[in-house]
Amino acid sequence: MAQENADTPVLDPAQQTKFDTARQKKDIGDQAFKAGDLKVALRSYHESLMYLHGLNTTAAQAAAPADRESPKNQNPEIDEMLEKIYNNMSACHMKQGNWQRALDTADKALKKNEKNYKAMFRKGKALGELGYFEKSEKILEDLLQKNPSDAPTINQELARLRAVERERERVANQKFKGFLLKDKKPAA
Repeated sequence: MAQENADTPVLDPAQQTKFDTARQKKDIGDQAFKAGDLKVALRSYHESLMYLHGLNTTAAQAAAPADRESPKNQNPEIDEMLEKIYNNMSACHMKQGNWQRALDTADKALKKNEKNYKAMFRKGKALGELGYFEKSEKILEDLLQKNPSDAPTINQELARLRAVERERERVANQKFKGFLLKDKKPAA
């Protein structure tokens, strides 16, 4: 698929074949995700990433002067697909309860597009599940300001995380209270 924009490098035939294969793998992953087969979805997304790996870097190096660092976004079409794949992988990891991987892949999606609200939400949720309540709350409240159309979902997650945090604090206070009482018991 030739690019209309003169600033966007056109992929050579071998690169275009890799890109097309990556798109097919991503589509298979999307279908598997919709069907609930997370293992196949993640494998397909990973395979898609393998085909995309290096395409953006190669294009950036070819277009950049030797004395300058390569520009970040040489081919927006590749970056857009990478963003979607990482975001979808984050959703898969969330469904599996693999919160660290969900966070990592959401961060990768956000590196491609810092305004990806789904990735921001997934990052906030994953941080909360990992016990980083303050960071999670900050991200979700920021997202609420930037994307008020998703307020019900965001507010529901904030309320859930706050309840979890209150319970965690209650349990921690009980343990601490019990620890202090142990020292004050009279010796027999």
